[in-house]
Amino acid sequence: QAELVESGGGLVQAGGSLRLSCTPATEGASIGSVNWYRQYPNREREFIAGITITDRTTYADSVKGRFTISRDNAANAVYLQMSQLKSEDTAVYYCKGRPGPWGPGTRVTVSS
Repeated sequence: QAELVESGGGLVQAGGSLRLSCTPATEGASIGSVNWYRQYPNREREFIAGITITDRTTYADSVKGRFTISRDNAANAVYLQMSQLKSEDTAVYYCKGRPGPWGPGTRVTVSS
């Protein structure tokens, strides 16, 4: 897949919600199966959610029940709806095609 770019990060209070978007960096490119990851400072990126082209979804235990991954084929986008945010959700979030290169990421900061 082509490179994907993330958007929608920002500052939110604990308990709040945020929706991240993932779209192709190149106009006209299609989006297929996608994983979302996050990265804390000085740590490896960790998988948090994935969705296939047939809408099969998987989640890491740390976000299950709070985060929802979805896709909108008409919009050529994949979303990560994050709810009940906690301070430990503060990280840089990345989406990545399966397979595909890493994008620039979007920073999420949850204030307590």
